[in-house]
Amino acid sequence: MATPLAQDIDYHGFPAIHLRSPDGAEAIVLLYGGHIVSWKPAGDEERLYLSEKAFFEAGKPVRGGVPICFPQFGTTGPLPQHGFVRTQMWEKVAARAGDDFAMATLRLKDNAETRALWPHAFQVELSVGVSNARLDMEFEVENTGESAFEFSAALHTYVRVKEVEEVRLEGLRGQTYRNLLNLNAKEETVDSGIAVTIDRELSRLYYETENPLLLRETDRSLGINSDNMPDTVVWNPWVETCAKIPDLPANGFRRYLCVEAGAIQNPVQLQAAESWWGRQTLVAM
Repeated sequence: MATPLAQDIDYHGFPAIHLRSPDGAEAIVLLYGGHIVSWKPAGDEERLYLSEKAFFEAGKPVRGGVPICFPQFGTTGPLPQHGFVRTQMWEKVAARAGDDFAMATLRLKDNAETRALWPHAFQVELSVGVSNARLDMEFEVENTGESAFEFSAALHTYVRVKEVEEVRLEGLRGQTYRNLLNLNAKEETVDSGIAVTIDRELSRLYYETENPLLLRETDRSLGINSDNMPDTVVWNPWVETCAKIPDLPANGFRRYLCVEAGAIQNPVQLQAAESWWGRQTLVAM
């Protein structure tokens, strides 16, 4: 049995927390961005994709793992792409390991830099837990100001795969989606396929996805569940777009599929003193 721990470490020059549960499940969470960069289920290999060309520099997002998008998803508003919390330094609130788990909670509050971009008082927390084959991620937003605001949010999860052309994402049949490759298009499509497969660039926003998802590979699978995050984004850049992304290697697109849980289509509205939470859980099989 592994020695459980919740240890402060240095990771590529940034402070981080290394979690390990007694059964050997592990995760690493950066304080920079509240960003999960590694998850290894007990007795298993790495299940998150982190680009070998990722930037570990203040002010730049880290490519891979689980970036947090808040208070904007993508480029649909006036803020930097996916908002600003993924390039802020968070604080550690708690980190501990128990008889069958290890967990950490990180927090970010509004500051002069965030208020210059988005004039609202807020507090966000990320709680990360590992146990056996399971990774739990919960994101909470609190309105600490005196006036209402609205936001979009997502856990931008990069799932590591052995070969993206061979994966099948099940559970989205019958779901309505919008093609994010054409942001001006308003057309909606109902997915009629048995599974989503990747043989070209794909970026879809699925609405109100209620079913658990299953990502199948040749010799393993990953269960993907979400709570209170009604939308699912599925993204892979394929060859041409991958070549234009400076912090991805040329073949990087083959090694991941983003399956993101979010509240995007209908932004969340929070009155003063109200809070909201959303959760994504991954289960290795």
